[in-house]
Amino acid sequence: MTEPFKSLTELEQDALAELSNIAMARAASSLRKMVDHEVALSVPSVEVVTQDAAVKILERTGNPKLVAVRQDFSGLLTGRALLIFPEARSLELVRVVVGRNLTLEDIVDLEDEALAETGNIILNSWVSTIANLLNQGLKMSLPTVLRGSHQHMLEIASDKPGYVLFLHINFEIRQVQIEGFVALLMDIPTLDEFRTLIAQYIARATRN
Repeated sequence: MTEPFKSLTELEQDALAELSNIAMARAASSLRKMVDHEVALSVPSVEVVTQDAAVKILERTGNPKLVAVRQDFSGLLTGRALLIFPEARSLELVRVVVGRNLTLEDIVDLEDEALAETGNIILNSWVSTIANLLNQGLKMSLPTVLRGSHQHMLEIASDKPGYVLFLHINFEIRQVQIEGFVALLMDIPTLDEFRTLIAQYIARATRN
């Protein structure tokens, strides 16, 4: 059974939203260099939820099959980061990232490579920016591509039920809009440490 986790305060929620948007702005800048085209990334919402609640949020998208890029991170904070979006949109994402007319066969051949590279940029930018702003160093694993249902997607990324820092993201590349999620799966001690770091960040911001 998952331990109870006290809900984020409004101040913590605002700080997380600020950190998330700074991180996504940096991810957009990195993606822009890769695709040589304007990229917009925003974070409409961020929250900490149980793994079961995260599954329900994913179910509300109406897409039974999902694709995700996973990277594990370790250091003072330990967990797994996922970039998740509907599998039906993955080929479209590959097409806009690669930026040229391709046959369906070519797209399928390039799919995992393009997804892993895109996920690596977004997740690395997010986790690294958060770590830097919180004055912490984190190591990231190489990206892997996962496919599965809402429940399966989170279960294969975590060996035990836990909590998820869940970001709803919107990104637009070459006038194609794609909605997805960034999920950070962490246990209670890691979340408590994360919360302490957020409090320190808020204190520093208040002093400046």
